[in-house]
Amino acid sequence: MTLADDPAPLRVDVLRGNPGDDELAALVAVVTAAYAEEAGDALADDEPTRSVWSLSQRGLRRPLARDRGWSNFPG
Repeated sequence: MTLADDPAPLRVDVLRGNPGDDELAALVAVVTAAYAEEAGDALADDEPTRSVWSLSQRGLRRPLARDRGWSNFPG
């Protein structure tokens, strides 16, 4: 994605001082580069990988049937 693809135009308001055209151009260049770098790093992986911990986990056991009481005790 580039800034040209962004539907909302960028607006810069100067609240103090009187920057020249060169200073504003430098500001826009730095902010654009920082935005492009952050947007490139923010992409998620296509396929999530399973960790070694999750691969070694056993499945959860079934919940206890508490309604049966001691009647099915094998001992």
